[in-house]
Amino acid sequence: MSDLMLRVWEGLQYYWGDISYLTVQHMQIVAVSGALALLVALPLGVWMSRPANQRYAMASMQVLNVGQAIPKLALLALAMSLIGVGSGAAIFGLWVATLLPVAVNTYEGLRAVPQHLIEAAEAMGMTPRETLWKVEIPNAMNVIFAGIRTALAINVGTAPLAFLVGGGGLGELIFTGIDLNDFGMMLAGAVATALLAIAVDLTCGLLQNLTVSRGLRLAGRE
Repeated sequence: MSDLMLRVWEGLQYYWGDISYLTVQHMQIVAVSGALALLVALPLGVWMSRPANQRYAMASMQVLNVGQAIPKLALLALAMSLIGVGSGAAIFGLWVATLLPVAVNTYEGLRAVPQHLIEAAEAMGMTPRETLWKVEIPNAMNVIFAGIRTALAINVGTAPLAFLVGGGGLGELIFTGIDLNDFGMMLAGAVATALLAIAVDLTCGLLQNLTVSRGLRLAGRE
């Protein structure tokens, strides 16, 4: 175990310049695809949660399930055939793979808001829009953030495959290390990707603590 840790540390030191450069590429791909996924999945989850749209909710989730069920490598290959080689194909593939957790958790979080809270808001004269923004979304934030954190973890962990379609990122170290049988290079890329995933999750956790009220955070742990 100590020998493995030593080799990991040596690999990180030796390839630090490459790691720094490729991490920026990796984060750019993750940030763009993740932001696009949030822009689509959050409103979609809200739309599915509305009582008038319940007949379409399951069909919408089945469509999203198709994107999640397709192997990520096949999804990137499909994106490459549609868009071409480069970061565009990687962003498209990661965007599709990230949609489901956010949309489903947004839908389930909003549907799980206690009905008596909605009825109380209506009794106070709130419009459906006000009820959504002031009652439903705040009470569903814990569940919504869980979906966002899951989606971004999937995104960061899948992004190394972007190298195979010309998208760059830390996958360059991982797959080049495999091709060259360079264990240190492969480990440097893999460990850097894992640390990046942890950093993204911790950042999301911090944002969750800042956004969700203390009472709701404590209620979510019960």
